Amino acid sequence: MADLDDIYNQRIFELAAAIPHAERLERPDASASAHSKLCGSTIEVELKLDGDRISDFGQKVKACLLGQASASIVGREIIGTREAEFREIAATMRRMLKEGGPRPDGRWSDLGLLQPVKDYPHRHASTLLVFEAVERALDQARGHRAPADVPASAKRA
Repeated sequence: MADLDDIYNQRIFELAAAIPHAERLERPDASASAHSKLCGSTIEVELKLDGDRISDFGQKVKACLLGQASASIVGREIIGTREAEFREIAATMRRMLKEGGPRPDGRWSDLGLLQPVKDYPHRHASTLLVFEAVERALDQARGHRAPADVPASAKRA
């Protein structure tokens, strides 16, 4: 099991202290939020798309240190990313934390700094919040509704 010093290291503190794109966008194509009931963290995102590429991004992060670090890395790398690539990075993060899968590589390799979180399941949700919010925004931009966004009355029909 990872030691807490492996999780809360100097690089994680540095990332959390420098969250890029922490401003609202004018006329975003989509916006969404994700909230962790366990720790109370919330991340709101806005994005603009140019075809299948994310062309602009804004975020409001009220999260724990791990959520902030994750949002910082995503904020740094997301502009210019194709939707399919982002969804694959999100899936890689989920596999890394929940199944012990490999770390992201390439320009997303800093997300691997969060690998020790895999030993602390109660921290997974906050670490993955930014991915959940961005995927919801992408679904919204494409006109899809995520199952959690379907009204209860529609689920019974």
